[in-house]
Amino acid sequence: MRKFIGSCLILWPLLFSLPGVAAESDKASITIFAATSLTNVLQELGDNFTRESSIPIRFSFAASSTLARQIENGAPADVFFSADQQWMDYLQSRDLIQRQSRHGMLGNRLVLIAPVHSKIQLKIAPHFPLVAALGKGRLATGDPESVPVGRYAQSALTSLGVWRGASSRLIRTDSVRAALAYVDRGEAPLGIVYETDAMIDKNVRVVDVFPAGSHLPIIYPIALTTAAKAGAAKFIDYLQGPACDVVFKKYGFVPLH
Repeated sequence: MRKFIGSCLILWPLLFSLPGVAAESDKASITIFAATSLTNVLQELGDNFTRESSIPIRFSFAASSTLARQIENGAPADVFFSADQQWMDYLQSRDLIQRQSRHGMLGNRLVLIAPVHSKIQLKIAPHFPLVAALGKGRLATGDPESVPVGRYAQSALTSLGVWRGASSRLIRTDSVRAALAYVDRGEAPLGIVYETDAMIDKNVRVVDVFPAGSHLPIIYPIALTTAAKAGAAKFIDYLQGPACDVVFKKYGFVPLH
């Protein structure tokens, strides 16, 4: 009997390492690829969803551009939650999302931030003295070539007539949270991020909000991937409920549905 029990104890962990068992365990979980700016709110909502549904949620947070390319290269995502329409268009043009499931989920605002103890005061308007306010420092924001917040920033600064002077002073980060971190640490005197990111960081303050007409509307679309598991649609439906609206608003997002 002792030998039998000993054998069972040895085989027990091996049983759960077998491919078939591991695959069965993974089958119930849902993998969400989401823009970095959604990190805090989705972690809270994901926990709530799992408590209510018993369906585990796995998140992968990064710049929308990075996530879209990972999905294109075969990464196993069930849901894509982008920070702009362009990267959702990118996947749709490659038939990698379920078109009928796509819709605009959230809105956001673009803001100019500074370290919390900074004395910089600026009013955003055409030809406002952004470069002068930087002094010898640089402006932190996402890379306009790929990161949505950087594209919104370039659009806004161009329409306001200050892009030419500011473009050579950029710190081009790979995500909005990376840009936020530069300002948080005092390594950049100013940054351009989403309002929702500024709200969660006590070491930065909003200098001013960019006029809505200075850039395209900031819309976060969501969609099922073509490889999505059946339970993934339940998570998207859950996010559209009134309880989730309250949480989204708490973090500064504007529910669009």
